[in-house]
Amino acid sequence: MIRRFYEAKMSGAPSVTFWGTGTPRREFLHVDDLVNAACFLMENYHAPDLLNVGVGEDLTIAELAALVARIVGYGGRIAFDSSRPDGTPRKSLDGSRIHSLGWHAQIPLEQGIITTYEWYTAHASAGISA
Repeated sequence: MIRRFYEAKMSGAPSVTFWGTGTPRREFLHVDDLVNAACFLMENYHAPDLLNVGVGEDLTIAELAALVARIVGYGGRIAFDSSRPDGTPRKSLDGSRIHSLGWHAQIPLEQGIITTYEWYTAHASAGISA
């Protein structure tokens, strides 16, 4: 989404279209939080049972698109092509077990998108593809 909105902004495209209806829900975790969780588990968890690592919050694809467009500064129309598949209606994890051990994600979604966008624009101008 970051790349698509960035390119649309730079070219002046009037709209950006995504597959599906925009209603499926997804959960996102910043890679730095995942690394932190892995280190936390190596130091604090020794049982053989598997744990989910998640934030416990999700949002719709349409909400995510609006957030990314705002961060990128894209002011055009966001469209959804409902003739294309939505995918799974909801993808989220039950992170209650790792949360009960004391680990919680530290990077809010908006902040993660902002830092990722900053990285992307620094590298896009250098011709490095993400």
